[in-house]
Amino acid sequence: MDEQNKNLILATVLSGLVILVWVTFFAPDQTVTPEADPAATSQTVDPVTGTATGTATTVPNTDGNLGQAPSPAPAPEATTAQTLEAALASSDRIKIETPTVTGSFSLRGARLDDLSLNNYNVRINDPSEKFTLLSPDRTGAGYWAFHAWWSPGQSVAPDMLPSATTEWQLLEGEKLTPDSPVTLRWDNGQGLVFTRKISIDDAYMFTINQSVQNNTGGAVDLAAYAALTRKGDPKVKGFFILFEGAIGSYDGELSQTTYKKVRKLEVSNQPAIHSQTETVSQGGWTGFTDHYWMTNLIPQSEKVFTTVTQWSETANQYQTDMRFPAKIVPAGGIYSVETNVFAGAKVYSIIKNYEETLAIPQFVDSIDWGWLFFLTKPIFQILHFMNNLIGNMGIAIISLTIMIKALLFPLAYKSYVSMARMKELQPEIEKMKKAAGDDRQKIQQDMMKLYKEKKVNPASGCLPILLQIPIFFSLYKVIFVTIELRHAPFFGWIHDLSAPDPTSILNLFGLLPYAPPGPESFLAILSIGVFPILMGISMWMQQKLNPAPTDKMQAQIFAWMPWVFMFMLGRFASGLVVYWVANNTITFTQQYLIMRSQGVKPDVFGNITKGFRKFKKKDEKEG
Repeated sequence: MDEQNKNLILATVLSGLVILVWVTFFAPDQTVTPEADPAATSQTVDPVTGTATGTATTVPNTDGNLGQAPSPAPAPEATTAQTLEAALASSDRIKIETPTVTGSFSLRGARLDDLSLNNYNVRINDPSEKFTLLSPDRTGAGYWAFHAWWSPGQSVAPDMLPSATTEWQLLEGEKLTPDSPVTLRWDNGQGLVFTRKISIDDAYMFTINQSVQNNTGGAVDLAAYAALTRKGDPKVKGFFILFEGAIGSYDGELSQTTYKKVRKLEVSNQPAIHSQTETVSQGGWTGFTDHYWMTNLIPQSEKVFTTVTQWSETANQYQTDMRFPAKIVPAGGIYSVETNVFAGAKVYSIIKNYEETLAIPQFVDSIDWGWLFFLTKPIFQILHFMNNLIGNMGIAIISLTIMIKALLFPLAYKSYVSMARMKELQPEIEKMKKAAGDDRQKIQQDMMKLYKEKKVNPASGCLPILLQIPIFFSLYKVIFVTIELRHAPFFGWIHDLSAPDPTSILNLFGLLPYAPPGPESFLAILSIGVFPILMGISMWMQQKLNPAPTDKMQAQIFAWMPWVFMFMLGRFASGLVVYWVANNTITFTQQYLIMRSQGVKPDVFGNITKGFRKFKKKDEKEG
């Protein structure tokens, strides 16, 4: 077996092995290690009017926990699951209308629990149903944001504080839009007046300013908190390449805990509540992330907070809290806390803008870039730029392929020149083998001496293929996790580059009047489309630049390899297969031209017909 073919087989088999292992086991989950609470500090009250009086000081947290803060956040009485329409009709609501979202929030509890994303259809090319991100608790699978107050020192009774059942009064505004915020008010009748101002921008960021005015005649201790709650088991992809679960940035450290690991957290001091706590002293954020969507709590006026991620066994309810330090609000004093809520799609440009303009640390890393972030980020940015320039993500992928091949061309040129020279040395190598007989050591010594004299590196043919592996993985990651590829069309039958080629050879690409097997069928691996077949053919054509190996085992491996890869990658995202076809086509062209420039004339047609003649002779012998 000559070194050139040995290297090619080794590199290709290694590529396939790494692809399978990586797809199955890539990106293990990360867990968060709780840290000790920082020392409490004194702060000045932020007044909501121009005549604030008094100051607010931190209440010492002597027991090291969060006292009797509600956990999970207060929810309405348990009810039979209702339809979305019935749940929305059960309370007075304020509508939310922006260019990107539509929904409402309830005046009962002032919870943000109804939100649909205007720019994203549930089904491709079907605008009749938009993706619903948040929904009321009464639907049985609720998902909502909640803001409230509590009194760690119990100077204010729990029923004198706003809760999930509090009926807020509309003070200002009729509809929440980017141009018209809404202000709510609730008087507890005992001297505390709570106000909540809610605003939204033209994308996905809400701003919640909640304040309390103390007219009781005495000092009270109060702490603000916010919570994101999900009821039931979230619908997740469950694919190891993608992180889904509780996510946050705490003092510059990105934290990720899958829903499965949240359920396995230690039981807290409250029965059937599994939780973990992080105390943050320099800012951050917390929330939940799914494949393409996420919700986050982001502090603005306070940078010191404690976050608690938890799961309730009895309610089957996930929650992440942002709890701010307790303050002593003096008589006549006003205390306010401002928090942002992000609820929307993980669009890179939008998230990056928030990271920069609102100084949100590591917010762009809420997109799962993976271990190869140093490749996935620039690959995405190039694709994003080319798509904006060209207007077609498929062409952007092909353009990226051309750029990568141009970048690697010097190495590829050196490799293909070396391969061409090795072909010139084949007659001499064959003579060495005949002269040395069975002395394999002498053959190896003579070959290495010949390579050194002719300045040929037998391993150089393997390097360009190996360099393609991390690029291939990174592109696969980008195509799978970024929303910019979701429902992104190419041409013809490819309407979604993040999904497999929808055509199937099993129904002759739609010519036969029946649907191909679905992904749940064991026949799905055979249900490959046009582009996977083109990928197999392009890989097979690349092989035919060289004659088939004389070694029978080697020849069989070469013969099957393109078709094994064709079926193995056939159900991958079509954008990835488009990349592979373009890469194979460019590689074939480069290698053909370079070999010609070195005096080697590849007989592609001859190698193809020779292979068919071998199969014909084999059939005649068996016959």
